[in-house]
Amino acid sequence: MAVADLLDLTGHTALVTGAGGGIGAAIARKLADAGARVILHYNKSVAPVEALAHEINAERIIACNLAKPKKIHAMINTLAMEERAPDLLVNNAGVQTVAGLLEAEEKVWKDINKVNLGGVYALTKYVSAALVAANRCGALVNIASIEGLDPAVGHAHYAASKAALLMYTRASALELGQHNIRVNAVAPGLIARPDIEKDWPDGVERWQTRAPLSRLGTGEDVANAVLFLLSPAAVWISGNTLTVDGGMGAQNRW
Repeated sequence: MAVADLLDLTGHTALVTGAGGGIGAAIARKLADAGARVILHYNKSVAPVEALAHEINAERIIACNLAKPKKIHAMINTLAMEERAPDLLVNNAGVQTVAGLLEAEEKVWKDINKVNLGGVYALTKYVSAALVAANRCGALVNIASIEGLDPAVGHAHYAASKAALLMYTRASALELGQHNIRVNAVAPGLIARPDIEKDWPDGVERWQTRAPLSRLGTGEDVANAVLFLLSPAAVWISGNTLTVDGGMGAQNRW
């Protein structure tokens, strides 16, 4: 394959969940730039998704509560009936809250796992089932977190959900490989967002001091990794996690 074609997604349809957020929007833009037809998912943030759809000439925007598997099934069926069934899936939508281990109520644990695990499980299942039924290959990328590898105080529930997502990535890659469906994950480090320096100045300073590349990540940094894993350049890569953290994982832990 020519080098110019390695990152070309022309002819593919990509579903990006949580497209209203910074990382989701960056991923959608990157996949559209690569030639993919992009379907934008949102739950409540319709205004930014509508603006993004206009910007990148999206194939479709679609609303769905990812905490409800039946609604996910209906969403994928709707896309299939419209002949827009995706062969590329980016499980980007997720929930992140802060709650101390001893203070957190059981509802915190249940709520985060409904989306961060249950939503990914259902999307993977129904998108993959549609691909198998149509005898099509595909590629999936799960957006995890470096907290799936290293926990943070107040994030026990979130870190556990992302650690489970990393294993689910490997397990689904194992089962779906026979259908020529690849599954990988991207684990971002601290990503810049509006007002993060004001909201968490000490955390930003610690990150910039310790990270070998000395800066916060951007949505585009994550999007570049997703594009690679979905593209023909990664055609023999499955069941892996690409850590995008400015080298933070290279730091010693003592």
